[in-house]
Amino acid sequence: MASLPDNPDALYGDVIMDHYRSPRHRAPLRSADVEAEEFNPFCGDRATLQLRLGRPRHDAPAIEDVSALAEGCSIIQASASLLADNLHGRTLEQAADLSQLFRDLMQGKPLPPVALSELGDLEALEVVRQYPVRIKCALLPWVALEEGLRRLSRRSPAGG
Repeated sequence: MASLPDNPDALYGDVIMDHYRSPRHRAPLRSADVEAEEFNPFCGDRATLQLRLGRPRHDAPAIEDVSALAEGCSIIQASASLLADNLHGRTLEQAADLSQLFRDLMQGKPLPPVALSELGDLEALEVVRQYPVRIKCALLPWVALEEGLRRLSRRSPAGG
C-alpha cells in the first residue's frame, strides 16, 4: 500500500482541499424531512446528513436544502461538502443515481464520459482510490445519504 505524503495538498488537490478547509452546507436544518447519521468506529469518522424536500419536480419531490456535517479527516469532510453541493434541486431518484455513480467511481468501475460529467467536482475524489483505506472515508457521507433515501422511501405511500 502506498504511504500518504506529508503534505495533503500534494495528494488531494485544490478541489478537495477547498472543501476540507471551507466545507459547505454544515448548518443544521430546522425542519429536515429526514436525517441519517453514519459512524466508523475504527477511525472515529462521523457523517450526519439532513434533507429537506421542496416542490415536486417532474412529479417527484426535489431536494430543496441539505445539511452535511462531517467529523474526521479531510477526505470525509470534503466528500460531505461535495455531496451537499451536488444534491440541491435533484429528485430523490437522481440523488440515488448520483450516489451509485460515486460508488462506481470509488470502486474503479469504468464510467462513460456522460457519467463523469454528471459527477462534476466529485471526480476529484477519484484520487482517494490510490489509498484503499481512505475509500471508506469518502463513502461514509454517501452511506448516510443512502440510509436517508431508504427512510424516505419507506414513508412514501407509493414506496418511492
